[in-house]
Amino acid sequence: MNVLKLVVLGLIVAPQGEPEFESDPPIACSACDGWNQAREPFRIYGNAYYVGTEGLSSVLITTEDGLILIDGALPQSAALIDRNIRKLGFRTEDVRFILNSHMHFDHAGGIAALARASDATVVSSPAGAKALSKGSATEDDPQFAWADTDGFPPVEDVRTVRDGETLKVGDQALTVHFTPGHTPGGTTWTWRSCEEERCVDMVYADSLSAVSAPGFRFTGDSTHPSRVDGFRETIAKVEALPCDIMVAAHPGFTKLFDNFERGSQEGGNARFIDPDSCRAYTAAARTALDKRIAEER
Repeated sequence: MNVLKLVVLGLIVAPQGEPEFESDPPIACSACDGWNQAREPFRIYGNAYYVGTEGLSSVLITTEDGLILIDGALPQSAALIDRNIRKLGFRTEDVRFILNSHMHFDHAGGIAALARASDATVVSSPAGAKALSKGSATEDDPQFAWADTDGFPPVEDVRTVRDGETLKVGDQALTVHFTPGHTPGGTTWTWRSCEEERCVDMVYADSLSAVSAPGFRFTGDSTHPSRVDGFRETIAKVEALPCDIMVAAHPGFTKLFDNFERGSQEGGNARFIDPDSCRAYTAAARTALDKRIAEER
């Protein structure tokens, strides 16, 4: 039986000398198998590495005082993320902070298991912390009507941060940017990564898609006020970020893998640098939001 099947069953056995990873039960969804296809980890730039799956991002940032992990994908992705961290020569036990983009099962589902394996502190916005602690979307989430079927393992003792706050580990600093819209507690994370004498602005961008459960209206109704102005502000906020390399919560929304496949012959890790990446990402999100608004009206 291959590694992927063992992960889906929650039965992955660690190589000799490594601790066995304890997964939570897998979640089934129409897209889950495709999202959770295993992918080899790789260095993005400097101290930033891709350790996620084919369809769900997870980024590892290394420092002299420990590791930082962004997003945990699905519950069945956690063991793959753990294995990818170890393939790069690092240890999951050395992860000090686990950060989250937004609190849906496909990005937060693996966080509980990864936090158990590392004893890391989980960090989120206050609105995000409510969902993480509950293990499902909150009532103000556009996808709340799916909460009964889209729950995920709850996370204990979530540390909350303020918009614009800086989180430091060793000489590495990450800044949180609240980006509500796709979820009420969505966050985007930025930092600087250096390679030799060149430093670049890195962005881990939250999802900006106007996706909802049936019946929800971003333009508002008798139950919820309009989210349109706030969503537009979020898109503009991400668009304005210093942005040399962007990783989206779903990697397929960017050219990340295309740039990786270009190979080291084309500028080494500088091939990931694309100053237009945030603008392209937000332009697509703005177009999709406008289409959704037109449909609702």
